[in-house]
Amino acid sequence: MTKEISQAVIKRMPRYYRYLGELLDDNVERISSRDLSKRMNVTASQIRQDLNNFGGFGQQGYGYNVKFLYEVIGRILGLDQTHNIIVIGAGNLGQALANYVKFEKFGFVITALFDVDPELVGTKVRNIPVHNIDELDEFCKENDVDIAALTLPKSKADTVAHHLVDLGVGAIWNFAHVDLDLREDDVIVENVHLSDSLMRLSYNIVQKKFN
Repeated sequence: MTKEISQAVIKRMPRYYRYLGELLDDNVERISSRDLSKRMNVTASQIRQDLNNFGGFGQQGYGYNVKFLYEVIGRILGLDQTHNIIVIGAGNLGQALANYVKFEKFGFVITALFDVDPELVGTKVRNIPVHNIDELDEFCKENDVDIAALTLPKSKADTVAHHLVDLGVGAIWNFAHVDLDLREDDVIVENVHLSDSLMRLSYNIVQKKFN
């Protein structure tokens, strides 16, 4: 039976991966959990507990081999595989996602965008074609689609998401202003609300002013 890992641990794994990548860029070969904790603002104990969920990887008196741990966490996160993404909605946010080339470094390849706007259909974003939404069914049948990113109005998100489920798409990256829940359909959903981050930032600004 596979051990179930808490979502809190999973949310920290990309941070470990990012910081370890920065250490590699700085030619750091090994690091202790204590030194890593100072960089990440996470306790050394928390780091050891998190990594022990996947086997530990550290050696007492030595710490962690940065390159090895970076590669292991990459495999844990599935970054040693290619994930094909389509974007539903080719407006400003959809185009920004398509233009973000760093996704490809991590194995996330945007293969197509879809929209209803006739002025966008037939154009390209960073050489990625924008299709008419009417072509979505045929595209999904003829191509492997691992993830669909939704950058469309919230009024359409639920309908489009369920249609993508019917087409066999197993993961939704949702930027629409609504929380999607497709667990009954056995589909993974990551709801991303950019405004939430700004609201948290605003709260902290206000608290700082009055403390």
